[in-house]
Amino acid sequence: MLALSHYQVSPILQAIKQGKDSALTSSDLGVREIEVAILPDKIIFPDSSEIRFETLNEIFDEKNGCFLLQNCAAKKIQMYSETTGRFYSLCPTEQSPTLLVSGKTMHRIVGTNPTLDTKSKIKTITPIRGRVLDTCMGLGYTAIEASKTADEVVTIEFDKMVEEICHLNPWSEELFSNSKIKRRIGNSFEEIKTFDENYFDFIIHDPPMFALAGELYSEEFYREAFRVLKKRGKMFHYIGNPESKTVSIIFQSVLRKLKEVGFQKIYVRGEAFGVVARK
Repeated sequence: MLALSHYQVSPILQAIKQGKDSALTSSDLGVREIEVAILPDKIIFPDSSEIRFETLNEIFDEKNGCFLLQNCAAKKIQMYSETTGRFYSLCPTEQSPTLLVSGKTMHRIVGTNPTLDTKSKIKTITPIRGRVLDTCMGLGYTAIEASKTADEVVTIEFDKMVEEICHLNPWSEELFSNSKIKRRIGNSFEEIKTFDENYFDFIIHDPPMFALAGELYSEEFYREAFRVLKKRGKMFHYIGNPESKTVSIIFQSVLRKLKEVGFQKIYVRGEAFGVVARK
């Protein structure tokens, strides 16, 4: 499976302009570097796949899309979900791609990238050990990063279509190959009720914005998170930019609810756009 965006096409087009017969790029959205051969009207990849110059230009012109190469043609990685009525697509960055949900990015990409965004969230509760709950899988970057030190990571995704997108995203490959990661399809609001008390050492709660998943900001959900978390366990809860007037209101609501359900130590981590709560 070959996946490209304008970031991978750009060095190829530059090499063509310079009259070179090869170029260094990537065929998996930047995960690994490869060398491609440049012929008079097409590119040859190491696996013998081909792509014509006009297709390269089509990919280059689409700055918000990632593409699969199939039978010398480029197909944009995007899907519509009948379950949620939402449109999903991969949007490239200079590092790992982000997920667009009905046009809204699921990672911070202004002044950062999805890889750094994920690491900033994980850093708030390191060192991570034992069993971890990742409440909202998305592209799986959080689960993959947490699994580097955790014994087990349970990650939940609401929409099966997002998991299909993950299968097409080279940066999500470890979701399916890492035995430490256990995937579930379902609503975290309901799924969290199926776990035993004191089951997790850490929880990473990175829900969609309030308008898309208000139940994941509810006192009922936080009560369940408190129940399944071990004593002295920690939860990181992504909320959004605390400097935004709208988000600051949600911050205050979240802080109040976390305290009401029993969390003792709660503090804002502005650099990660969230809060850490300790049981």
